[in-house]
Amino acid sequence: MAEEAITDAPELATGDGVRRRDFINLAAVSAAGVAGVSLLVPLISQMAPSADVLAESSTEVDISAIQPGQAIKSIFRKQPVFIRNLTPKEIAEANAVPISSLRDPQTLAERTKEGKENWLITMGVCTHLGCVPLGAGEGEIKGEFGGYFCPCHGSAYDTAARIRKGPAPKNLEVPTYEFTSDTVVKIG
Repeated sequence: MAEEAITDAPELATGDGVRRRDFINLAAVSAAGVAGVSLLVPLISQMAPSADVLAESSTEVDISAIQPGQAIKSIFRKQPVFIRNLTPKEIAEANAVPISSLRDPQTLAERTKEGKENWLITMGVCTHLGCVPLGAGEGEIKGEFGGYFCPCHGSAYDTAARIRKGPAPKNLEVPTYEFTSDTVVKIG
């Protein structure tokens, strides 16, 4: 029996129990994990949009005063937005353009909301280098296609704000929007 007790002793020393070294390793890894998370949280949270950007995440515009054929400029996320009330003639001109002839093919119906085809809402930023096109203000040059004209490099847009001539690669961007009533549109 004494021999059995002696042979059991080495098994206890190297057994499956938790050793001091295992505890220290576990504590060190846990501390490193907590430190890593405490460093990552501020790093990731600083990438979130600031309060002033979140406050401008949407804007409402009263469109009741815009007559057919008129356009206004508004601001959305610190960029100009053009809101245009198209006339039946402008709608017909836009629909008459063969889609295959357009650089960035889109129909007027794709750029407007169903039932509100006369309301065209686009960002007022040229897709070439970011200039603000003319054509939304009273008496401004609308270009040869009756829409918008970018004075920086000569891009011309039609009545549906689609690129027709010049260096701009794409149509004026249509932001997300919805009509909250017949006279108010919420952009964003």
